[in-house]
Amino acid sequence: MAARLKLSIIVPVGPGETAWRGLLEDLAVLEGAAEVILVAVAGESPRSFVPADHGLRISAHWQEAPPGRARQQNAGAAAAQGETLWFLHADSRLNAAATDAALAFSGRAALGYFDLEFDADGPWLTRLNALGARLRSRWLGLPFGDQGLLLPRRLFDAIGGFDESLDAGEDHALVWAARRAGIRLAPLGVALRTSGRRYAEHGWLRTTLRHAGLTVTQARRFARPSAATRDRP
Repeated sequence: MAARLKLSIIVPVGPGETAWRGLLEDLAVLEGAAEVILVAVAGESPRSFVPADHGLRISAHWQEAPPGRARQQNAGAAAAQGETLWFLHADSRLNAAATDAALAFSGRAALGYFDLEFDADGPWLTRLNALGARLRSRWLGLPFGDQGLLLPRRLFDAIGGFDESLDAGEDHALVWAARRAGIRLAPLGVALRTSGRRYAEHGWLRTTLRHAGLTVTQARRFARPSAATRDRP
C-alpha cells in the first residue's frame, strides 16, 4: 500500500478541537491515493475524538506527540508513508479543485502552497488579509502554514523538518529553510479556505497588526541560518 500512496496529509489537532471532522469530509475524494494522519497532543486519547460511527471514507489514523505544532507535524511526518507530505490545519476547507491540485503536485521537487481565502465566520475585511497573503507569497516568497504546504518527504528530511525549539512560527521557519536549500516555491493557483474566527473574536485591526508584526520579527530571525542549520551536514 505504501508504494501507491501519493500523499500523506498531516493535521495537528489541539485539545478539544473538532474542526478536523469537516476537513476529513473534504479529503474523502482522495481515498486510495492518500492517507490522513491526525496528530493529537500526548495525553489526549485519540479514541475520545472519534465516535464509533464516524463513517470515514479515507484512511485516517491518530498519532500522539508532545505539545507544540512543530512536534506534532514532525511526528506525523515520521509516521507517513506517502511520497509527498501535505501539512494542513484542522480548520482548513478544500474543494475538488484543491484536492486535484494537491494530487497533481505529488512528486514535484518543490514546496507547494495554496492561495488563502477566509470563511464567512470572520469579518468581511479578511478579504484584504487574503489578498495580503497572496502578495506576500508571490512577491516575497513567504507562504505560511495556513496555506497548506506540500513538500516531498526527501526534501522535508533534507532541511530537518520543523524546528521544535520554536513555540510559534515553525511554518515560517520551514519556508526559510527551504529557500536556503534552493527548493523552489510552487504556487498551486487554487484557493484553500480557513476560518476567520480569530479576527471576529479579537478584532480585525488588532489581529492584523499582530500578525504583521510577528511576520516582520520572524522574518528577521529566520532569514539567518541558525547554528544548528549551519552545522548540519
